[in-house]
Amino acid sequence: MSPDDWSGVLVFLLSFAGGYLLGSIPFGFILARFAGIGDLRQIGSGNIGATNVLRAGGKGLAALTLLLDAAKGTAAVLIAARWGEGAALLAGLGAFLGHLFPVWLGFRGGKGVATYLGVLLGLYWPAAASFAAIWLFVAFVTRYSSLAALAASAASILTLAMMGQWRLALLFLLLSVLLYQRHAANIGRLARGEEARIGETKQ
Repeated sequence: MSPDDWSGVLVFLLSFAGGYLLGSIPFGFILARFAGIGDLRQIGSGNIGATNVLRAGGKGLAALTLLLDAAKGTAAVLIAARWGEGAALLAGLGAFLGHLFPVWLGFRGGKGVATYLGVLLGLYWPAAASFAAIWLFVAFVTRYSSLAALAASAASILTLAMMGQWRLALLFLLLSVLLYQRHAANIGRLARGEEARIGETKQ
């Protein structure tokens, strides 16, 4: 390989690694600690994302968690974008994996919805706006946060494909598969009619 080839590989590796490290910052866990709530992994669903923070710490803390978890995905993409689309895509993938499997918490992370949205916002904002609109609509109608996330992520792939963003569609197909896997328990509870609605405390 030529020096230019090695330079390109290094850029891709650094983009992915940098995205992973940004994505692995467990904002929900950190905020819960500072708020005196305790170890979020031992509370409620055990998840470190905004939905469990809402149950444990209230709307303000949950909103801040949502914002920061999304922002780290967007930041990873925008930082890497200066080296091209390929670097941005890898940074987005790294950020999402970092949130799901953070090295700081023994690779036990969140479900990735906010970071998914943040990466989508950084890569193609119209699809992020569509995601947010669908999430809000489904959440308002059903009051199921998990169902809203599943519907919005599936719709995002179709939105990207319809807009001719095929590379992004493939990336978010992968991210959606991972997101669905992380929501396997929620899908089971939805099928049994046992899923907690937004605002409820049962798990």
